[in-house]
Amino acid sequence: MIQKLLSRNIELKLASLILAIALWFFVILSGRSEITLNIPITFQNLPSELEIIDSPQTVSISIEGQKRIIKNLKQNEVSSYIDLEGAKAGRSFFTLSKDNIEMPKTLIITNIDPETVSLKLEIQMKKTVSVKPYVVGLPEKGYVIMDITVEPEEIDIEGPKSIIAKIRSVKTEPIDISGINNNLKYKANLDLKNSTIRKNINKVDVNIAVKNIEQ
Repeated sequence: MIQKLLSRNIELKLASLILAIALWFFVILSGRSEITLNIPITFQNLPSELEIIDSPQTVSISIEGQKRIIKNLKQNEVSSYIDLEGAKAGRSFFTLSKDNIEMPKTLIITNIDPETVSLKLEIQMKKTVSVKPYVVGLPEKGYVIMDITVEPEEIDIEGPKSIIAKIRSVKTEPIDISGINNNLKYKANLDLKNSTIRKNINKVDVNIAVKNIEQ
């Protein structure tokens, strides 16, 4: 008796099941959207003796989710990272996967470009170098420069060995003394534009003594 009831109108029951499944997929997939973002790559657990000297800054990812969530998504809610624990000096390649992307759990990653990134690591070097004042222009007619001193005379720098090893001294920014007729004390920035180089101070005092030779 029970078997007859179950087998009765089986075609209608299958059709109802298929319709229910199709309706479920429609509800789930409707109102969805996809967006492509360029997100920054951050590096974690970099060994203290190493420096990153060549690396990609961003990676492009495509993510899918409900339109409402995509629309309200903030840039700082999505980021990527590479774990450098155990890395060694030289050129290395890392594969990015969904595990390397941090974002709201309700979103789905559909593409990562590039999936493999290359970066170069180098041994870190620290060094003490002298500071050279960079003076341009001439004092007022009848005056001459008697002395130029810098405080401090040396600074400490650190960064990738291939760069730091070539540096013997560091110049200040240009100091224009055109037309001066008094001693000058100038707080000057250091001319180090390479972002991979770090220094223990940012400014030095440059003392310029002038004398009137026509008196």
